[in-house]
Amino acid sequence: MVNQITPNPTEEALASRLREAYRIGAIAPLRDSLDPGDGAGAYRIQEINTRFWESEGRRLVGRKAKAVQAQLGVDQPDYGALFADMAVPDGGQLDPARVLQPKAEAEIALVLNADLYGPDVTPETVRAATSHAVAAIEIVDSRIADWKITFADTVADNGSSGFYVLGHEQHSLDGLDLFTCGMVTEVNGAIVSVGAGAACLGHPLNAAAWLARTVPLRAGDVVLTGALGPMVALSRGDKVAAHIGGLGSVSFTLGSE
Repeated sequence: MVNQITPNPTEEALASRLREAYRIGAIAPLRDSLDPGDGAGAYRIQEINTRFWESEGRRLVGRKAKAVQAQLGVDQPDYGALFADMAVPDGGQLDPARVLQPKAEAEIALVLNADLYGPDVTPETVRAATSHAVAAIEIVDSRIADWKITFADTVADNGSSGFYVLGHEQHSLDGLDLFTCGMVTEVNGAIVSVGAGAACLGHPLNAAAWLARTVPLRAGDVVLTGALGPMVALSRGDKVAAHIGGLGSVSFTLGSE
């Protein structure tokens, strides 16, 4: 893992600043104290907050991989932690007060039935360790004002995480084409994003393998493999639905609970 070095006081302070942003609102980028390319320091900040939230009773249930985010000026993949309280029911509602500047993207989620970690993990290793795949929507969010993020900003901010929705249909990977499968995302019935499985580092299993080579994954974990197409900004009242070939559909509404 990239975060084994003991955090320094500056990293502890930046972690606290990010936690406070969940309560008070988006903050300025961290570049006054964190170099935009300092991935190791950013992951240490992320780990500080992951451990803090676990100590507060939040339950870690998986990880999310983020491929290159050209829309946001991020030119390399990164990852973040998923907690149980980040899950939104399929067809359910997310209270807009729980997000700052949300965007949605359609993804393929894998649920593991075996532990995965180490330099030798391959897409075939991931395939063998996967119980099933489901259509998913990730509601990404940023504690950095106006999404003015660098690579270090998004990593420190838990991969610009927010919430996620998993579809009801569970599919074995046997015979499932995750490479050419098409994706359509609709907001209020209008098509806003299209894509395919190949958008995830060439294949969703590539993204999951990269993740497992970087951070330990455990049996039962949910793995979000990355966006299948461009993310879209959301407004209060929006109903978002994603349709992925072979996996079915998943939806939620950004509205009062």
